Amino acid sequence: MNKKITAAITCVGGFVPEDKLTNFDLEKMVDTTDEWIRTRTGVEERRILKGAGKATSDLVVPAVQDICKKRGIDPNEIECLIVATVTPDMTFPATANIACDKLGAKNSFGFDVSAACSGFLYALTVGATLIESGRYKKVVVCGADKMSAIVDYTDRSTCIIFGDGAGAVLLEPNEEGYGLQDSLLKSDGSGCQYLHMKAGGSLKPASIETVTNKEHYIYQEGQAVFKFAVRGMADVSAELLERNKLTGADISWLVPHQANKRIIDATADRMGLSHDKVMLNIQRYGNTTAGTIPLCLWDWEKKLRKGELIVLAAFGGGFTWGASLVKWAYDTK
Repeated sequence: MNKKITAAITCVGGFVPEDKLTNFDLEKMVDTTDEWIRTRTGVEERRILKGAGKATSDLVVPAVQDICKKRGIDPNEIECLIVATVTPDMTFPATANIACDKLGAKNSFGFDVSAACSGFLYALTVGATLIESGRYKKVVVCGADKMSAIVDYTDRSTCIIFGDGAGAVLLEPNEEGYGLQDSLLKSDGSGCQYLHMKAGGSLKPASIETVTNKEHYIYQEGQAVFKFAVRGMADVSAELLERNKLTGADISWLVPHQANKRIIDATADRMGLSHDKVMLNIQRYGNTTAGTIPLCLWDWEKKLRKGELIVLAAFGGGFTWGASLVKWAYDTK
């Protein structure tokens, strides 16, 4: 009798650019203060990808190379690369395709997933199904965004939040029950009005007017998004535990999307999880959109132990949200 195949995370990679944009730098750019930003968001600094010709694929490539080095595999062994992003290098081809070329991953097919800050969870679920099918042995899922490309640095409500970065995981088949156990993913397009980019798509193609009117930047109604995010991320995480007959006591770590410290705290409280079980790096990187969850795993990898149950939770623009339950597959050497 064939054992059930699950998709186990067997390695984590990450990359953040060297250049830092601190709260004190922002004080010189817009009407804000370090204290105001820290108390409302938890962000102290964020990383910015600088340099001519640099794009999201230049965040993806070093994150995947990190995996290859740590796992001891060649890029040609990767069979599929899925990139979750809302800041693709260009409308087409997919950033994953461009990254595969830069990596020399000749045997991989690649495609992008667009679900804003929930993108990594969506892509992880898709990648897991490829492994579970038995057809693929090595799938890399990457969350990456160059948010500095779509942030208006004269808008103090958004420029304080976002940064650039990428995190990635390698998925491989497992027959011992480790890996992705369950995912609960949701979306509600009626939330589009509160968090979106007005122009650049087929609805409103780029024109002199759209550029002049600053319609190619993030548009966000902060209070509305905050209310939806607190409820959405907290409820879906609690529902995921209930569905799997678990409580907060069974969970070793919450790996939340790093959007806002207050949203993260509310999610932990709803799950009945003590705050020392919550992974945080928002203070160092800000909100890297699809990159936040894998970057947390990358930062905290050494603390994760084989067999631990962890919950990944996110909420994103337009709206998307979800939570995934993972049984960790390895001890970091």
